[in-house]
Amino acid sequence: MNGHDNASKENGHSNGEHFVVDPLNYDDIVRVAQTIESLLTINEKPTVGIICGSGLGDLADRVTEAQIVPYSQIPGFPKTSVIGHKGNLVFGKLRGKSVICLQGRFHPYEHAMNLALCSMPVRIMHLLGVKTLIVSNAAGGINEKFQYGDLMLLKDHIFLPALAGFSPLVGANDPRFGQRFVSVHDAYDIKLRKMALKIAEEQQIRVHEGIYVMSGGPQYESPAEVQLFKTVGADALGMSTCHEVTVARQCGIQVLGFSLITNIANLDADNSVEVSHEEVLETAKEASQRACAFVSEIIANI
Repeated sequence: MNGHDNASKENGHSNGEHFVVDPLNYDDIVRVAQTIESLLTINEKPTVGIICGSGLGDLADRVTEAQIVPYSQIPGFPKTSVIGHKGNLVFGKLRGKSVICLQGRFHPYEHAMNLALCSMPVRIMHLLGVKTLIVSNAAGGINEKFQYGDLMLLKDHIFLPALAGFSPLVGANDPRFGQRFVSVHDAYDIKLRKMALKIAEEQQIRVHEGIYVMSGGPQYESPAEVQLFKTVGADALGMSTCHEVTVARQCGIQVLGFSLITNIANLDADNSVEVSHEEVLETAKEASQRACAFVSEIIANI
């Protein structure tokens, strides 16, 4: 037993008990990953990680030989409070690949804009063996070509919180995390995108490519803000994803991202359009089977 373990036990933080994780402390993240491994009865390491966005948690129901680990059973793991996010890690097989599903993500607005904490699951996936990350979200459509229930592959993003200094990499200068100055020019793998477009054509589903913009939330964007995002080239907007993708790239994980267009963003300040989380979930529910079949086929072809 090393000194860190002794100190932990002296503070009542032995394995299986609650302890507070510093997401900028590499050793803390390793400890959480090791705790998760100790809970698993499966031996094969996951190579594909999946972050299920709002209403898309049903993808985990397709996992076979599944072992479910609730977040509540993982000491130091954050909690999710958003309706539609179940709060489980799901391990198992999907179309022949060993996967881990994050069934419920952590939004910065839930955790006082602590983006390092909210992206910690990606670091844990990396430590558990993940090489490819598929990240999904529910988003508002800005592009006038988009319709309710469409899918948009992310080809690039505008990470507003990071531009304001809220990057998950701020302060994380331990070289074990990876390069401090991370290039995100190739954040969304072009080979995976081309494969996904081919699968969409075969399945005859509407899939676009576009630019996603992440705001802090939790309030929905004003018409003026939507107009701003449209002016700078955004096609869809939401409150997640970019921090997870940035950390994935620091870890050397290749990424495929897509948005499920669950509402159309309003550009007219004189005509109020009420947007609710319930509406987002309802649209996601209607498109869930199509989206899950799409992702499953992508995983089969990785």
